[in-house]
Amino acid sequence: MTPIIEKKELSLGIKSLTLLSPLISKKSKPGQFVVLRVSEKGERIPLTIADADSKKGTIKIVFQEVGKTTKELGKLAIGDHILDLVGPLGTPSDINLFGRVIVVAGGVGIAEAYPIAKALKKQGNKVVTILGARNKDLLTMTGEMRHVSDDLFITTDDGSVGRKGLVTDQLKELLEKGMNVDRIITIGPAIMMKAVSDITKRFRISTVASLNPIMIDATGMCGACRVSIGGETKFACVDGPEFDAHKVDFDQLLSRLDMYKNSEKISDHKCRLVND
Repeated sequence: MTPIIEKKELSLGIKSLTLLSPLISKKSKPGQFVVLRVSEKGERIPLTIADADSKKGTIKIVFQEVGKTTKELGKLAIGDHILDLVGPLGTPSDINLFGRVIVVAGGVGIAEAYPIAKALKKQGNKVVTILGARNKDLLTMTGEMRHVSDDLFITTDDGSVGRKGLVTDQLKELLEKGMNVDRIITIGPAIMMKAVSDITKRFRISTVASLNPIMIDATGMCGACRVSIGGETKFACVDGPEFDAHKVDFDQLLSRLDMYKNSEKISDHKCRLVND
């Protein structure tokens, strides 16, 4: 079992847990995730590693309380334990010297984008970050993101903080004004990533999307996380979570996510593909 050593409420319904996991913290790279199970009868859920400290032996996970499992996770306190924790999983982010990189993140995707932006900045890239949320109460980690960004833009649907509008409004303005961009990374709701991809495709800018479909076993065996990339079937848990955004069939992804939405809220299923 994995102990919880720190807990924070980042914004309305969004919390972070710092877990003591020396092995995972040493191996973790930006873009990877863990799969955890809160209780014996609980489901397994994937959560991106929002930060890792190999010296302290800790990792940080950030989640929004939207379903049965995340609500159970949110009730845990410092000193409690996570029953099962497996990771790091997935293919790490491509961290190289690209030049100017725009990171577009929304909702819980902001926490997922943080270690990637941090690594890109450390590599010597000029990092421009665009963060979005429905309102100021749902905005997270702006201080941390500001620290690893050369420029930071904030948008909210209601204008309660930053620019009123969507992340795509800010992105479109920067590109239309002629900003030279070498790479764009987008992390957040699928509908947001689709909109970002549609814009960047017109400007012919290399764009990466971090996909978060339903996952169960995190080995590719169950096929729940399958996505269509350039007409080929890929599995987000092993081939991803990052893919060329311009090759992602977002319509199929959105359809599958919508299909699982109600199940996610009440889910108490257990994976039957591996022995417990």
